[in-house]
Amino acid sequence: MSNDNQSTLTLFPELDVPRSKKKHDTTEKLTRLDLDGTLKEKVQPFCRLKYGEIWEDSIKGHRVGVLDATNYEDVKKIMRDEKAKLIVNDPPYNVVVGNNNTKNLFKKTLADYMVFSQKWTKNATAIMARNAHLYIWLGADQKDGFQPLPDFMIMMREFKELKARNFITLKNQRGYGTQKNWMWIRQELLHYVKGNPKFKVVYTDIPKVLKGYYKVINGKRTENMERSKSDTIRPGNVWIDIQQVFYRLEENVPGCYAQKPLKAIERIVSTSSTEKDIVVDFFAHSGTTLLAGERLNRKVYTFDNDPIFVELTIRRLERYRKTEKTGWQWNNPFPEVDGEQQRWI
Repeated sequence: MSNDNQSTLTLFPELDVPRSKKKHDTTEKLTRLDLDGTLKEKVQPFCRLKYGEIWEDSIKGHRVGVLDATNYEDVKKIMRDEKAKLIVNDPPYNVVVGNNNTKNLFKKTLADYMVFSQKWTKNATAIMARNAHLYIWLGADQKDGFQPLPDFMIMMREFKELKARNFITLKNQRGYGTQKNWMWIRQELLHYVKGNPKFKVVYTDIPKVLKGYYKVINGKRTENMERSKSDTIRPGNVWIDIQQVFYRLEENVPGCYAQKPLKAIERIVSTSSTEKDIVVDFFAHSGTTLLAGERLNRKVYTFDNDPIFVELTIRRLERYRKTEKTGWQWNNPFPEVDGEQQRWI
């Protein structure tokens, strides 16, 4: 075993799956929904909502809808007359992965993508409270001039009511790359604010990755390697203590690509909202924002233009309430198609 693998197990012990189980247990039971049109057709009949419909949660008041982020009437329909204290959006990145270009993982012209971005950003700004936070996950295609990240950042200057607050990088444990390039292991998170919203300081474990962080304990000067991990350190704008979701974690939602870690969304929700605040997500995807709000006692309004991801979002909440499990790991969130899926794995 290499030193890199040993380091991974030290930082993330939950990923240490015995070799004897890996081959048998770690195959996802649902292929990527954004790439498999045949599978999507099989799953579609099991979705409870159609375009324009909203599911109302009778327990905590969450709302989940099949709506279009670029259509203000759709956004207003789920918000009614309420305002969001926090918006966490993870839009399509306009980056084709693995040479795939589908309806859900699309590659538009940059001009078209910026029109799409302007529309949903305008709608997001319109439903923000006087003092509110806006977080946006966004990618960069190094094969195409790093678009759309710099273009999006420049576009955001047009929204005078929004002020740039920070530029956060989440470090993936695994990445992608070639033998002729550095491995790409970063995800970018833009932070903007409207007005002067509250921000709550939180703390994090500092994993054993570098020496040199010193602190005096009982009169003795110690560094972080001696202290193992510390819960008195504030996270900076490079997050190395959060594991990117993949199939070995319980929170994994098979069928979804590049879902965001629950811990990352919970960090955003914890710092940038208070209990009972309304948190909004225009791109529900795997339902992580809804689950974070459920766990942290926030009311979440979220939607997606694809009924399948909306169904996944609702099912994930229902599964959590029933089992306290945060996802399906490598199991199938649509057991109705298990028989069909056998042929595709």
